[in-house]
Amino acid sequence: MSTWRLLKLETHNAFMNMAIDEAVLTARTEGHVADTLRFFRWKPSAVSIGKFQRVENEVQLENCKQQGVDVVRRITGGGAVYHDSEGEVTYSLVASKESLKVGNIADLYERIDSGLTRALSMLGVAADFNEGNAKACPNLTVKGRKISGSAQCHRRGVVLQHGTILANVELEKMFTYLRVSWAESCMQVVNVARRRITSLYDELGKGVSRGELIRALRDGFAQALEIEIVESELTLGERKLAEELCDRKYATADWNLHGRTCS
Repeated sequence: MSTWRLLKLETHNAFMNMAIDEAVLTARTEGHVADTLRFFRWKPSAVSIGKFQRVENEVQLENCKQQGVDVVRRITGGGAVYHDSEGEVTYSLVASKESLKVGNIADLYERIDSGLTRALSMLGVAADFNEGNAKACPNLTVKGRKISGSAQCHRRGVVLQHGTILANVELEKMFTYLRVSWAESCMQVVNVARRRITSLYDELGKGVSRGELIRALRDGFAQALEIEIVESELTLGERKLAEELCDRKYATADWNLHGRTCS
């Protein structure tokens, strides 16, 4: 049984959250750290977009600016996601494909998502894995409604997968910040989204505490991946790299608006 480290829950703005994920990925590819699980929150709330998306097509930028909502570009693919400061817990997993015992992307998603499925089952929610398609990354649904989405980045035999678990969702708020090309109004897309998106609160009829959700995620990954988890912290090298990445990449308009990095 392999040993992974679990980074303690931290709350950061969008730019530092994405910088930390890349710093951990870099440290893992260089062999400086073990396979890693991380749970985190966003403050303020944020919208993250996929690496290859055009921000003006995906985000209501003026609404975000007025309400103090961060906008950040990820190094992973996938679509735009609204991250509420109170309504979700985000996870990231950085591990070698060898330790996960699978190689291709579809199998990696299914292997990693088995930890999420196990965690949701512990909380009383039966979720199904969906393979996704050319337009959407694999995700988890409950009775056909999405409860968790994820995206990946691959470097030198190591995968970074991060994604959300919706503890609660306010669709009107979500689509105040996300742009949907076909919608003529926020409520038009909200009415459609009600049939396509769910949350732990919607499924259970009650709230789940942050601590309870994190414990379920930890145990779910440990059981599904057959690993031992040891609590730890970022190394000094990872923190230094994250701060550098935040300043010169993730907090810049060049990266977030245009996908360009400073030389």
